[in-house]
Amino acid sequence: MAIVVPLIAAARSPLLEWREPIYIVAGYTGIVGLALLLVQPLLITGILPGIPARRVHVWTGAGLVLAVVVHVAGLWITSPPDVVDVLLFRSPTPFSVWGAMAMWAVFAAALLAVLRKRLRLRIWRLGHSLAVVVIVTGTVIHAWLIQGTMENLTKGTLCLMVLGAGVWALRRRRVWRMLR
Repeated sequence: MAIVVPLIAAARSPLLEWREPIYIVAGYTGIVGLALLLVQPLLITGILPGIPARRVHVWTGAGLVLAVVVHVAGLWITSPPDVVDVLLFRSPTPFSVWGAMAMWAVFAAALLAVLRKRLRLRIWRLGHSLAVVVIVTGTVIHAWLIQGTMENLTKGTLCLMVLGAGVWALRRRRVWRMLR
């Protein structure tokens, strides 16, 4: 319900009425990416019974990378100059900076996941966890600052759940002890 309700609420938004299909798909993949950030900490902590958590966590992470790529590519198709400004960190809209930081952190976390066996466990876990902190923080701020198809109640609730699940998972995995 935490994922389905925001998607349904966004689908009913009057702001979609005059948008191009590619823009709608780009926006929806952003919402899906935010929703995947709620699932990831639940998977990695192993609290979802009957699910091969690590394997699904990897596939969900790959889905998150795909969602980011589709989100940015769709926005590129609809407005290349705006996306260039975002990627060069010269966009006048604050939500763009947070989205760009989260995007690069998603790519960094994915690269670290691919290189996991080549890195020492402590370095890998610390790097991946720090990337996740940037991803969650940046994505939540990015989503919250955008006044778009997601209405405030479901967007706020999903954002708070993503933040809460992320903090809970980091504490449960005892990531902070590595920083000492």
